[in-house]
Amino acid sequence: MGATVVIVGRNAQKTAQVVEEIRAASSSKTVESLLADLSSQQDIRRLADEFKRRYSHLHVLLNNAGGVFLERQLSVDGIELTFALNHLAYFLLTHLLLDTMKASAPARIINVSSNGHTGGKIEFDNLQGERNYGIGAYGHSKLANILFTTELAKRLTGTGVTVNALHPGFVNTGFGSNNSGFFMKIMRVIVPLIARSPERGAETPIFLASSPDVDGISGKYFYDSKIVPAAPQANDMAVAKKLWDVSAELANLTGVVP
Repeated sequence: MGATVVIVGRNAQKTAQVVEEIRAASSSKTVESLLADLSSQQDIRRLADEFKRRYSHLHVLLNNAGGVFLERQLSVDGIELTFALNHLAYFLLTHLLLDTMKASAPARIINVSSNGHTGGKIEFDNLQGERNYGIGAYGHSKLANILFTTELAKRLTGTGVTVNALHPGFVNTGFGSNNSGFFMKIMRVIVPLIARSPERGAETPIFLASSPDVDGISGKYFYDSKIVPAAPQANDMAVAKKLWDVSAELANLTGVVP
């Protein structure tokens, strides 16, 4: 569509390969990359600084990094890894790039969530899974994505920057293959049979990034390029506000983020 696309990866060789694949498939030379591990707050801050040094505008920010971890792990910052990568990375990177986006308005923020949020719950006394950690941590983090989206939409009113969340569908990307065990062996057999292709999974993010049909729409949850209701717990604005404050503290943004 003529946009300059900047992708973010952790591995320099793999990222460079993907850039070349996208350039070849799209016949576009304006596909570039930056490197960062988005579970690391130091890396996220470096990424934001490097982006702002290289580019003066940002019209679309697509937050799509995430993982599922069957065993509890900590990030380099000592934060439970699912929460650090799936939620705090969105929160921190978005805030570090927000001034650039406001100056680039109209602009759009797109947060990839999941239907998994329907089983999610925000327990502020167990936010990092110190108690009863399990596969549910993924759903909790995807609920956090939507709560972040709705709270941010409220705060961005009148700025020309919109923010929406989405469920891409059950997509066959190898997601979760970092885990081992019998459950994952079964999933590796089943997923290719029932999941949608990555191309199909990309349709709603591309729609939200580019379609004039969503001009001015903010704070919504999409599936298959349509607004759909999120789970009831995703509409609790008191929880959204408290999660915002806790996230700002964990991301060392207290006093910076209103």
